[in-house]
Amino acid sequence: MPLLIVCDQFLNRCFTLSVTLCQKPFQVAFSKIILKPKNNNLMKLLKLSLVGGSIALAVVVFFACKKNADDPSVISAAKVTKITTPVITCGTATQASIEIQVCAPQGGTGLPAGFSIQWMTKTAFAANGNQWYASEDERLCKASFSGNANLSRYNLAAGQCVTVKVGEFLFDEGASTNCGDELKCDSEYVFRAFGHATNTLNRSDFTNPLLSCATRPCGSNGICTYTQGYWKNHNPNICTTYPTSPLCIQWPASSVTLGTVSYNVTQLLSIFNKPAAGNGLIALAHQLIAAKLNIAKGADATAVAQAIIDADNLIGGSVIPPVGNGYLAPAATSALVTALTNYNEGATGPGHCQ
Repeated sequence: MPLLIVCDQFLNRCFTLSVTLCQKPFQVAFSKIILKPKNNNLMKLLKLSLVGGSIALAVVVFFACKKNADDPSVISAAKVTKITTPVITCGTATQASIEIQVCAPQGGTGLPAGFSIQWMTKTAFAANGNQWYASEDERLCKASFSGNANLSRYNLAAGQCVTVKVGEFLFDEGASTNCGDELKCDSEYVFRAFGHATNTLNRSDFTNPLLSCATRPCGSNGICTYTQGYWKNHNPNICTTYPTSPLCIQWPASSVTLGTVSYNVTQLLSIFNKPAAGNGLIALAHQLIAAKLNIAKGADATAVAQAIIDADNLIGGSVIPPVGNGYLAPAATSALVTALTNYNEGATGPGHCQ
């Protein structure tokens, strides 16, 4: 990068300033400035002045670059002031959830502080004049995925992606929402997202245009299934304090065996309430507990029988946190987690309960 040098002989000082030019090469002589640009879009000024008996020489180069899409030599030197807007796409959907893939574009700032997703039903969006609810409106569903939390998987470098499941959040470090309930079956939703601000960059713009994704059609064959979120929020322990609450139900089993270890209701609830935080064993246990409760309730197990056998064999004698300190890598459990989730949420098997 060329330098602009300003000298004051009386003060015996020289100063250098960085100068970014659009074109090369250039030469500077004492009496004149010789410029050899590719096009005539540069202006220049040589200023020689006498100040207080001292001679101050300043060589100032002014330049104006006109953006020309056909000229690859013109490169924008604008300072980056905000996070690059993420890219979101629809993923796999069940009757109760929709996966959203969030990517930090190549060549951008990445998403070092994470991102947020907002969503509404398409029906509500249309009824609101095809406008989003205001941010403070409680009807607007929001989820934040912080990239600053310990063990967070949401601090994305440029070119990286992560998938989150809206409607059946399996929270890990850095994730929170005001809408943790499952989505409605056979319904279309609209989504938008933005990248979180950092200490040096403002938050990104919202993704645009809005993203539209739909859950699977309603319906079930025979006795249906519930999600792990349903079993976590509807349980016998609530009956102790709120016996008339609609969340007070008796589970179809007083204990569930995971691997070779048996857990009572209180222990199972503690596992449900433990974020996976990068531990594949916990994520697997969440879905395995739900699948076994669904089968104990009477749901047809044909579609998931082999996945349950494989999951129990993989877990073995490991004791699941927070009851114990067992651990499995997410890569070792992801396929089984997906198979069990699809069963619990109605993508396979008898279908999700509505």
